[in-house]
Amino acid sequence: MPDFDNYENLLPAAWVDAAIFELHPDYQAVLLVVDGIVPGDSDEHSEGLLGRAEQAATEALAEQPVEELPRVASWREAYRSFGTKPQKTRNSLEALLRRSAEGLPRVNRLTDIYNAVSVAHQIPLGGEDLSGYTGAPRLVRATGEEPFEIMAQGEPGVEYPKPGEVVWCDEEGVTCRRWNWRQSRRTQLTADTTSALFILDGLDPITADDLNAAADDLVAQLSAFSPDLRTARRLISAQTGEATGP
Repeated sequence: MPDFDNYENLLPAAWVDAAIFELHPDYQAVLLVVDGIVPGDSDEHSEGLLGRAEQAATEALAEQPVEELPRVASWREAYRSFGTKPQKTRNSLEALLRRSAEGLPRVNRLTDIYNAVSVAHQIPLGGEDLSGYTGAPRLVRATGEEPFEIMAQGEPGVEYPKPGEVVWCDEEGVTCRRWNWRQSRRTQLTADTTSALFILDGLDPITADDLNAAADDLVAQLSAFSPDLRTARRLISAQTGEATGP
């Protein structure tokens, strides 16, 4: 049984570097630790959530293209601010919205649920398996020397971010490149995950209330099949006065 106290202690130790707020003073994130998840494959519950998320995406895109949605446009601008072309490298929310017309991916119950919540709330949402995590999460501008574990053509490998790229890290290396683009093979969620860290990212016009509402929804959906679920969360923003280095 995982030690939830240790997982819960990740949150006070988490930090966002001041350089991030120099790029975007409006940035804020909710970090959500979840333990006691009952793992499983995609099922009727996750399928229903994905179906509703696909419908919500269809309605949102009926009147304007995805890149003009305010909650997508702000992330496209954020990517430009650290030298990434958003038309080639899409944030996780935009990538999911673009796939919604043909059907969101069906991966496993946990991944399906957090993808559905991300689309339904139009908030980038990443998940890390805490069994592969080392130390506390931190959001920084990369030096270019942090390892990022990948799978390429079925084989494990390592890449490195570009200097200045915005990355989430733990003590072993990058856990998510380009803020919320792609997550590490080392900490990816699987059908066996029982303890996870979820990161809900916000830029204007997303508010702290929006982030917490999405976190509440995620917890509710996980609780539907995980009766012993335990959670803890923390909001980090420039206004909290906690957004500094270690």
